Amino acid sequence: SFDAFLKGSHRTEDHARWPNWIVRQNAWQRIRARAPEGPKAQILAVCDVDTAHRNRARDTINEKYGNKDCATYNDFREVLARNDIDAISLAVPDHWHGIIAVAVARAGKDIYGEKPLAYTISEGRAVVDAVQRHGVVWQTGSWQRSQQHFRFGCELVRNGRIGKVHTVRVGLPHGNSIDNRGTQPAPIPEGFDYDMWLGPAPWRPYNPSRCHWNFRWISDYSGGQLTDWAGHHCDIANWGMATEYTAPIAIEGRAVYPPAQDGLFDTPESYYFECKFAEGFTMIVADRKQQPKGMGVQFVGENGWVYVDRSGIEAEPKSLLTSIIGPNEIQLYQSNDHQQNFLDCVRTRALTITPVEVAHHSIMIGHLGVIAMKLGRKVQWDGARERFVNDAEADRMLSRPMRSPWHL
Repeated sequence: SFDAFLKGSHRTEDHARWPNWIVRQNAWQRIRARAPEGPKAQILAVCDVDTAHRNRARDTINEKYGNKDCATYNDFREVLARNDIDAISLAVPDHWHGIIAVAVARAGKDIYGEKPLAYTISEGRAVVDAVQRHGVVWQTGSWQRSQQHFRFGCELVRNGRIGKVHTVRVGLPHGNSIDNRGTQPAPIPEGFDYDMWLGPAPWRPYNPSRCHWNFRWISDYSGGQLTDWAGHHCDIANWGMATEYTAPIAIEGRAVYPPAQDGLFDTPESYYFECKFAEGFTMIVADRKQQPKGMGVQFVGENGWVYVDRSGIEAEPKSLLTSIIGPNEIQLYQSNDHQQNFLDCVRTRALTITPVEVAHHSIMIGHLGVIAMKLGRKVQWDGARERFVNDAEADRMLSRPMRSPWHL
């Protein structure tokens, strides 16, 4: 099945090494007629601008099915032209998210989209609008929501087990995980469509350290560890605080940027910013070295705290960990398999556990932090308008010019 294949091959923090997995969901009438153990979806094609990656993915899929039917594409638009493809999984560098996601939604295909939702806040809003306008199913790859201990931690907070929460600490990675293969201009490798890889980003000469894994540490394509991980832990923070559809009203912080290294890697290595919410709490987002608990999310309330990360859950008092969420209390959306949740919603047309508007507000926190730290001053945010308050300089950072012919 599709979800089983993704579990075997999908790497949450390494999207640039993998292609866009293209999925075909069979007609619902046909699915109902099949035995329960029968296949629910089939991967028909892969699309990647790197021939080596594309062919490796093709071979893996063909081996899975025992045939040679998997089609390959260099241009995502060719995939969208196929009427027999109903859904895609989008795992491209951040600067491509908005354009491809909007195009896929306009083509009427459902989307499993990796975090962050988009490269900028304005591109994120365009994705939200397109998904909602065209009625397609969206699942964000913020898979922590499909883990029981993250859900339980958020339910404890939502149900007042630690009293009124005054502080939420979000710990993200420190430093940039650079795979330095040389930063001087070099010939473009055979079989790599570098111009297509750049897409809407500014033209730059190719060098071995620019593409694939390292795109995250270059601000032309991403926002570093902050925007990579905000879609995970800021998402959990919003889930616990019921602020999935709101945003902070004031943001300020500081960042340490890497020393000049041939002008290539320029996203923050260390960062700290505070977000004030109208709901009456402060969210502190920082690299793990500046958080008492390191990576993860700590909700601090008047009667104790709850902390969740990928290794488990902690709480004070410890008795919270054996607490039972009653039938009349707030019980959050339950999913125990993130990819399967997407496929189920493709069939039923229900809302996924990480829908598009929620993803937009999760990464919005990271984008607002990036802007405040670049400006070096406090900014005020109007979440209803998705504009800064009387701040034209900050507003200009909500979007970016795109290299022709690409546009939204």
